[in-house]
Amino acid sequence: MSKNSLGKTINLIYIAAKVRLGFLIMACTLAGIAVSPSSTLTPLEILLLAVCVLVASSTSGAFNQWFERDIDSIMDRTKNRPFVTQELQPSNLLNVWLIIISGIALFFTYRVANLEASIYLFAGIFTYGIIYTVWLKRKTWMNIVIGGLAGSFAVLVGSAATGNTFSTAPLILSIILFLWTPPHFWALAICFKDDYEKASVPMLPVVKSISITSHAIFWHTLLLVLLSFTLMFYGMHWVYLIFASTGGLYFLYSSAQLLRKQDKSWAKKTFFASIIHLGLLLLGTMFDAMIFA
Repeated sequence: MSKNSLGKTINLIYIAAKVRLGFLIMACTLAGIAVSPSSTLTPLEILLLAVCVLVASSTSGAFNQWFERDIDSIMDRTKNRPFVTQELQPSNLLNVWLIIISGIALFFTYRVANLEASIYLFAGIFTYGIIYTVWLKRKTWMNIVIGGLAGSFAVLVGSAATGNTFSTAPLILSIILFLWTPPHFWALAICFKDDYEKASVPMLPVVKSISITSHAIFWHTLLLVLLSFTLMFYGMHWVYLIFASTGGLYFLYSSAQLLRKQDKSWAKKTFFASIIHLGLLLLGTMFDAMIFA
């Protein structure tokens, strides 16, 4: 295989497995470790755990694109995905390999951390791959609300690995992730409302209205931003506060503008603001933990 062919194949796998989303899920696990009150994990164990989460998330992402290739072919945003174009063959054998790879990731999570962390990782895979993708996405506007639990479980993988699953800070962070997911995807759904209508996917702006969706986005955002500040009472310091405030207030401002103007332009800005907010929030927990270790 030539270098160009190899590079193209790697890029196709990167797209099909939603590896970029996998890095975000991995960051949620690292943040779960960062906000935990104590940890005996070594840097190598943290690295191995992060890789396991990335791999497991990518397998569920690949299954998501394999299962949704029919509706992906209808929507302009997704019609060029590898399983739609058949640059990657959507064979049933693929799912066997995805199960095997997921099983390996779960086993190593158990070996590196503990059984509890492995169970939470499985819960995240199952939530995104089966509950969201297979059971809910085509049936109810609540799809992404419940599907958002996948990010919450990623946080709990990290806290469980440190033996602090039910500590207050990781639980708060897992709730923040649960609240963050709907406004993030609802903003995207406003931008691509016509696509979702064509594919008969009942996202909130399709089954209700942009007005109702804008209100839902704003109140979710307000609640999660306020909740993010409470981590200051459970081990976080000024470093975290700077990151959380910067991202949170920008996300809140964008969602308020969307509520006021209710157009696709501000929906797009709100979508990107949500990404910036979560990125800064997660980085804030990690930098804070490193500085005040």
